[in-house]
Amino acid sequence: MLDWKQVLHLSQTGNLPPDRVVQKTEQEWREQLSPEQYQVTRQHGTERPFSSEMCSLFEPGLYACVCCGNLLFDANQKFDSGTGWPSFTQPLQENSIAYHADRSYGMFRVETLCNTCEAHLGHVFPDGPAPSGLRYCMNAVALQKVRENQHE
Repeated sequence: MLDWKQVLHLSQTGNLPPDRVVQKTEQEWREQLSPEQYQVTRQHGTERPFSSEMCSLFEPGLYACVCCGNLLFDANQKFDSGTGWPSFTQPLQENSIAYHADRSYGMFRVETLCNTCEAHLGHVFPDGPAPSGLRYCMNAVALQKVRENQHE
């Protein structure tokens, strides 16, 4: 189980190697994604809080990257953070997510990216529930809900 100290370490020293890498041209991403998905995942944008029904969706299953299908989170790790974005306490696998120090807007945050295709997902914060204390605050448009038996 990852904790804040490990997340900080990865964000500053380098991420775990991904299981696979997906690379596409900007044109290919634009053709595949909706304008909002492209703006969030490829241009590091943020969707409006409370703009997705995904915040209140708690059925079993897995969440994958909308860009490449990389499995990111299990619904068992999802919780209602009250922030207006889907929130999770742990990634599905330690190497599913890449971490980058984000010093924009005069603050320090840890940006989360899909470790397979480098899609911007959101940020992770040290104010989540026990036992990890982590809150992965994700953009809903960067995620797609999938059934457990669709991907391995």
